[in-house]
Amino acid sequence: MDPPRILNRESFSKERRHIIVDMRNYEFTFIIHPDIEDEGITDKVEKVSQFITEGGGQITNVDHWGRRRLAYPIQKQKEGYYVLMQVQLDPQSIRELERKLKLTEEVIRYLLVRVED
Repeated sequence: MDPPRILNRESFSKERRHIIVDMRNYEFTFIIHPDIEDEGITDKVEKVSQFITEGGGQITNVDHWGRRRLAYPIQKQKEGYYVLMQVQLDPQSIRELERKLKLTEEVIRYLLVRVED
């Protein structure tokens, strides 16, 4: 069965063509820098959530794994704060999300994996 189709806000162009966008399910894990305080953690998670919703995505679940030791040092850090999100995204908005994450210094690593239905 096909997933529901949602019209993107760019669906009405000057030529009046309709573009139908398929939303796909993803697991999105990211690691926040360990020097960020607990109050700052919620701000950073909200900031990343805003990146997703600005791109037309939806967040279905957020799971805070907390501070954990990294398997190997990243940016000279041995631990980080892990967050797992279940999201629905338009595949075309992934590039913009990745660009914004790379510009966010507090996010030291991320992984976006498509979940098969």
